[in-house]
Amino acid sequence: MRLFRLSIIVAAIAALLPVVWAQAQTPAQEAAEGAERLLRAHDNLRHRLDILEKLIDDVLWYDRVGDVAVVDKVRIYGPPLANEPDPPPSGPGNPFKFYTYVFTPRDDFGGQKLPLLVLPHGGVHSDFTTYYAHIVRELLAQGYIVVAPDYRGSTGYGRGIYQSIDYGGVEVGDVLSARDWVVANHPRVDAGRVGIIGWSHGGLIALHSLFDHPDKYAVGFAGVPVSDLVQRMGYLGPNYQAMYDVDYHIGETPAENLEEYKRRSPVWNVEKLTRPVRIHGNVSDEDVNVIEVEHLIQALKAEGKDFEYEIYDLPGGHSFDRLDGPEAWDVRRVIYDYLARYLNPPRTDIGLGVQSNGRAAP
Repeated sequence: MRLFRLSIIVAAIAALLPVVWAQAQTPAQEAAEGAERLLRAHDNLRHRLDILEKLIDDVLWYDRVGDVAVVDKVRIYGPPLANEPDPPPSGPGNPFKFYTYVFTPRDDFGGQKLPLLVLPHGGVHSDFTTYYAHIVRELLAQGYIVVAPDYRGSTGYGRGIYQSIDYGGVEVGDVLSARDWVVANHPRVDAGRVGIIGWSHGGLIALHSLFDHPDKYAVGFAGVPVSDLVQRMGYLGPNYQAMYDVDYHIGETPAENLEEYKRRSPVWNVEKLTRPVRIHGNVSDEDVNVIEVEHLIQALKAEGKDFEYEIYDLPGGHSFDRLDGPEAWDVRRVIYDYLARYLNPPRTDIGLGVQSNGRAAP
């Protein structure tokens, strides 16, 4: 009987504790907890909206390029997570699963094998969207098959994928996995004619891909590439740095782990370049300051590397060569002519422009 009474008393105390604690909290504590709940709710809503936006944009791909391309989206896997604080019951080291787009020309080009271009998107946290539709159309018109991976850290797939980011690290392995999947499974791909092309963060990935996997790519193009993370943290400041030193990413600032930031920066890895690459920068770039690209060019020259580059001074800032206008078309023509030297696409005489339906001219 005593044990029964004691258990009742313990249960009553346990039930009263939250009430007592709530009454004991100060207004400041209550406000802090309320603010934290609001922040969590906002973060949850942001990811849900990203997922909705991605689903809508995926439908738009068929409208924007479906007349000239077979559009596919496949789920594949890459290397394990870079940071795995809570491994699954099966243990750590499981491959990371992600989606990738594959665009194949509807034109059979006489039944010949076609070159492949790998196109990683830009952005610290971003994804492959119809922002690139006009460029994909231009590549398809030349006879390229295009693979565009939404590698780890991409938006539109929820918090788990978002927080798996490994900028300048294992994400390069995801891009390689997308390349290898298409080469192994697509009957129209010529495995000997594979290139990589990217802008901004995608340009960083393109450079690291050429550095670390030269046997996989014949040529690359890096447009306005993020090149020096140490330098970049300095001129963009604490808010930008905070995306890297969160606990699910690098977890340390450049001051705490300078070597890690250098490891992820192309400018500190230029000695590994053995493949042809062309690099573009723009003086008016408001995102990747031209000083980063200039530093990269200086480093490549110091290593005696053979490469091509040009620093432009054109309107459009960071997107100067991805716009729809004569100046951007002229720059993209330079890019396509460079890639064609090494990848030999079936067609090179395509016109660049915009038709009345908003699609790039064939």
